[in-house]
Amino acid sequence: MTNTLYLPEIREMLAENNAVELQEFCQALHPARTAEFMEGLRADESWNVLKHADNGSRVEIFAYFDPSKQVEVIETADEHDVATLLERLPNDDLVDLLDHVSPDRVATLLPLLPNAMRRDVLRLRAYPEDSAGAVMTTEFARLKETDTVRQALADVSQQAEGLETIYYLYVIDEEDHLRGTVSARQLVSAMGHPDVKIVDLMERDVVSVEAEDDQEEVLHKVARYDLMAIPVVDHEHHMLGIVTHDDVIDVAREEATEDAHRVGGIDPLEHGYLETKLPLLIWKRGVWLVIFFCGALLTTVALQEHESTLASVTWLVFFIPLVNSSGGNTGNQSATLVITALATGDITFRDGWKVIRREFLMGVALGGILAVGAFGTSMVFDEPGWLGSTVVATSLFLVVLCGTAAGTLLPLAFHRLGLDPALMSNPLVASLIDFLGIAIYLNVALLLLPKIAGG
Repeated sequence: MTNTLYLPEIREMLAENNAVELQEFCQALHPARTAEFMEGLRADESWNVLKHADNGSRVEIFAYFDPSKQVEVIETADEHDVATLLERLPNDDLVDLLDHVSPDRVATLLPLLPNAMRRDVLRLRAYPEDSAGAVMTTEFARLKETDTVRQALADVSQQAEGLETIYYLYVIDEEDHLRGTVSARQLVSAMGHPDVKIVDLMERDVVSVEAEDDQEEVLHKVARYDLMAIPVVDHEHHMLGIVTHDDVIDVAREEATEDAHRVGGIDPLEHGYLETKLPLLIWKRGVWLVIFFCGALLTTVALQEHESTLASVTWLVFFIPLVNSSGGNTGNQSATLVITALATGDITFRDGWKVIRREFLMGVALGGILAVGAFGTSMVFDEPGWLGSTVVATSLFLVVLCGTAAGTLLPLAFHRLGLDPALMSNPLVASLIDFLGIAIYLNVALLLLPKIAGG
């Protein structure tokens, strides 16, 4: 049975105010499935269903709602009921959610939250967007170096209910400096020796990030060290919070989406495609299209500068798409490989010379292969002849070499400048190669063809 078929039944239960069946509906399935069956309901209808769930189930189901519906529920439901719901959300998730809620509504809701939670939310919202501090949660398991295994187990059992994860237990001193970590597995394994000190169990070499670090740095470290969570510290190594694996997944998805947009020549969207207002979408796409338009205009200018050459040897026009597309495609391949490698941490700027040498050899090899194909293809035509075919093959080789150079050097240069390498998108590389391709092709023709050189 599809989700749509359940909607009339849910609406009928709401119309009859059938509390028993609505409560059973909220409890019977996994929260994600319950949220799926409610997808076709309006925000007010969804909230009326959630009212019949216990507090724990209500939060879990709400967490699986579409973000736009979550915001609508928060902005339209009774403020005290909403505050009761929000205070059970993890602080980092709550901060992300409130960023999309109207400021007036946020100002109304914050005073209704518990004091400690309100302070944490305000502190987290103060961190720069896309920083480690902005995605961390301040709720984590704390242990003391002087604790025994017995004391630590008792402490963890008291803390566990309000924590997102207890896979890692963080050992801190009296001034909140991070001293080490103990995994839950280590602690449970040491139950046979209850008097052993935590200081004797803990790992002292702790991988951490600072609160101001970019979220991409968090992603790279979690992936590199295969962590379930990573601690966030300040400049003096005070423990501030942790970034959990679910938030890392969200960061990975966000960064991948941004890179995909930039590679496609679109300014990244802050919200979903359908949630983005049409004027803003036009602006984000139009800015890059204007840049590409200017690139294409340069190609037009280059063609005009060589109008006499094209007029005297008309067959040159036929091979312009062949030369330019080969260079553009090769440049796009190089740019994609370099941008991806930089994004995943596979290479850094220090590897620049290795990458340049590798791509140069690649350009020579690929350019040579395609040049041979271009020579044979152009020989099929009557007009170019062997000398004209040499012009096409030589031009194509040089343009492919130029394409690999542009696709390699530009992302590396952007990375070195502290900019996102994905800004050097494939369409931008292609536009650049179109201009250079025309210039190279027609200048090679001027050098090698006697008919043109002799005037």
